[in-house]
Amino acid sequence: MVANPPFSDKRWSTGFDPEHDTWTRFQSFGVPPAKQGDYAYLLHIVRSLKPKGKGACILPHGVLFRGNAEAEIRKNLLRKGYLAGIIGLPPNLFYGTGIPACILMLDKENAPARKGVFMVDASEGYAKDGPKNRLRSRDIHQIVDTFLQGRDLPGYSRWVPLEEIAKNDYNLNLPRYIDSRKTEDVQDLAAHLNGGIPLRDVESLSEYWQVCPGLRKALFANLREGYVSLTLAPNDIRAAIFEHPEFFRLSEDLRGLFSEFRKSTVPKLKALDAGCQPKDVIRELSESLLAHYRDRPLLDPYAVYQHIMDYWDETLQDDLYQIAAEGWKAETSRILETTKTGKSKDKGWICDLVPKTLVVNRYFAEQQQALNELESELETATAALTELEEEEGGDEGAFAELDKINAAQVKARLKELPAPTDQSDPSDQTDRSERTEHEALDRWLELNAQQSQAKAAIKAAEAELDKRAYKHYPKLNRDEVQTLVVEDKWMGALETALQSETDRISQSLTRRVKELADRYADPLPRLTQQVADLETRVARHLTRMGIPAPNTTADRSDQSDPTDRTEPTTPASTFRRATQELAR
Repeated sequence: MVANPPFSDKRWSTGFDPEHDTWTRFQSFGVPPAKQGDYAYLLHIVRSLKPKGKGACILPHGVLFRGNAEAEIRKNLLRKGYLAGIIGLPPNLFYGTGIPACILMLDKENAPARKGVFMVDASEGYAKDGPKNRLRSRDIHQIVDTFLQGRDLPGYSRWVPLEEIAKNDYNLNLPRYIDSRKTEDVQDLAAHLNGGIPLRDVESLSEYWQVCPGLRKALFANLREGYVSLTLAPNDIRAAIFEHPEFFRLSEDLRGLFSEFRKSTVPKLKALDAGCQPKDVIRELSESLLAHYRDRPLLDPYAVYQHIMDYWDETLQDDLYQIAAEGWKAETSRILETTKTGKSKDKGWICDLVPKTLVVNRYFAEQQQALNELESELETATAALTELEEEEGGDEGAFAELDKINAAQVKARLKELPAPTDQSDPSDQTDRSERTEHEALDRWLELNAQQSQAKAAIKAAEAELDKRAYKHYPKLNRDEVQTLVVEDKWMGALETALQSETDRISQSLTRRVKELADRYADPLPRLTQQVADLETRVARHLTRMGIPAPNTTADRSDQSDPTDRTEPTTPASTFRRATQELAR
């Protein structure tokens, strides 16, 4: 039995006397509170299950730790062994309430021999979906796998013996048994004072060093006991990581992983035909991908699994249902739009299974390359035109006299200007300004013409390419359609998506190393010296301005009060107070 009863139902006992329940649902456990009906529904399920029956019930987190009558019910359920597991869910998951919920897993089979409860804290695994949270496919799969396999994962799940629960007065609040808090990023004061990067922060990246031990040696050198120093400039960290042979080999190995998956999967997908079952296909495909990436270094297999499930929702589902209904057919259809007058307007064509880009990339690559070059020319001309308009758009620019910058106004302005002559007097400022304006306007017309020509060429090239691609669809045979869909479309999209997981590995390591380097880059002595240098510079500037300069840090007594408000507020005093406060 599975159930999602109303949370904390206050009317659960309306119409009957729980103390004298006909079906004795509460006799062995206790009567739930009159204003909290959560355990009433749970005990109804327990009473309804057969001796080997199993149940799952979604209830608010309060059932795990509320006291009085509910604490007694909880104790009796645990002593009888009916409660097999607890799954903590994220907050704000259900409509109508933002409180976190949990799933209580009931199992009467082997209940007398059950000596503990398997707990899963899945409260951190979710995605924001508008105003609510949502369990992703990866979150659901990880919960199910963890529970069915009974795996102990630090910060996520563990099997808790009844003896430990009894010591906590049968309180089942998950944080008592699973510490899911994120590790706090501790600031090291000794490193701030004396320099260096704490060794413990470097060792916390051990999963990276296990795969790339030489990379650690390339990035860090021993400084003193418990501290290391960076061997290169912070700006060179990313390049050092990406170009290191061990990391390069790791990237190649991860690319090879997908190549293996692709090689084994493509024949199976090409073997599909009309009548296939799309849900069976995605189940087999996703489980195969998850198994292929499981236990790989630095990779989260459930993150990989989420990529294919996202692609299933976006594209793959529609494609498989179309193949199941029609087979491998790449048929185009016109896009007809009805105008306000009732006429039908042709807006082009489309092919859902085999998009135009796939056909163009495989069969018309040269034409596409020529089109790309035209688009590059258009971008160059547009950028130059924009730059010219910005340079000459001011009050004294060549376009200052124009209401709007367009071809008509530029040509009209050129007619108003006297034609430039080569014999003009170099000392004549009026003639020089007119010639400069004339040159700017001529240049604008030239760039505008280039832009217009490029647009016309692109439009013609696109029309020609569109026509050739459209005519090629009827020539596609079954094998070609399968290649376009399976290899170019599906596998291409998956490869691009999974590349982001490889990128995440490098970006996470780069970001953390750079964060540590920046955090401890300037120890206190260096900051103090910088402040002293700045104070000296400020004092020199004030002296030149005829203003008495305040005493510098070197001239002041170490016993000066950093909170003294009587001294005048100057840049030097501000620097000094900030440094003294940091030291204190």
